[in-house]
Amino acid sequence: MATENEQLVTAGFEALATGGVDALLEYVHPDFEMETLPGIAAEPQVYRGKEGVRRWFESFYEVMDEVMVKPMSAEELADGTVLAHFELRARGQHTGIEVNQQARAIGTVRDSLMIKLEFLTPEDPRWA
Repeated sequence: MATENEQLVTAGFEALATGGVDALLEYVHPDFEMETLPGIAAEPQVYRGKEGVRRWFESFYEVMDEVMVKPMSAEELADGTVLAHFELRARGQHTGIEVNQQARAIGTVRDSLMIKLEFLTPEDPRWA
């Protein structure tokens, strides 16, 4: 049976998949922080709060069409964070090139909301 933290992180990803960014924001803590890494982003940056999440997705949608996030699994780790495994599909607006990749992120929960999301690269030992 999934823990509360696993359920919350999974619900956030499912909300994004079915209702978009606005639906995801219901699961985001006001002090939320997310950093995009050089291995997975053209412009690594730290995004804070709900407006930061919105800004990150807006920049993503400027270059990608038909973005789909499919939650695959979630596992609570010993420190209470949640390893989320998801699939990302998108198509470049100008190139039409389709992207389909497996992705992982570590979610941290506080006050029943996600306060931090840390994306992983396949080289990270926590990826497994």
